[in-house]
Amino acid sequence: MAAVFSLQIVTPDRLIYDGEAERLIVRTLTGDVCILAHHIDYAAALVPGEASVVTADGERVAACSGGLLSVSDNQVRLMATTFEWQDEIDLARAQRAQEAAEAQLKTMSADDQNYALVEAKLKRALARIRTKT
Repeated sequence: MAAVFSLQIVTPDRLIYDGEAERLIVRTLTGDVCILAHHIDYAAALVPGEASVVTADGERVAACSGGLLSVSDNQVRLMATTFEWQDEIDLARAQRAQEAAEAQLKTMSADDQNYALVEAKLKRALARIRTKT
């Protein structure tokens, strides 16, 4: 049996996962990070990207839109803005969101007060599309 750690994944809306895991891979501001059992204490900001969780039942992939990762004493907590398992993603909806955000960005300047918000929507849509396909 592989070494495990306690993993809790939460969003503002719900508890996504609460149990043991063998491995967690998420995207941080500085790149992808892999968490294994007995990882050193660690904290990082998350950015939109693919997340992978390996448990005794196998691997599950999800789209994570950002948040915070905390590792302490073999306890890992991932607090995400959104976290969607691959089988929960509506590809057509994600593609529509991508198209809408791209169209909106074309009409905005980088100093527009809503530019960062629309750019975040685009990154979230792209993460969902990459995870689903």
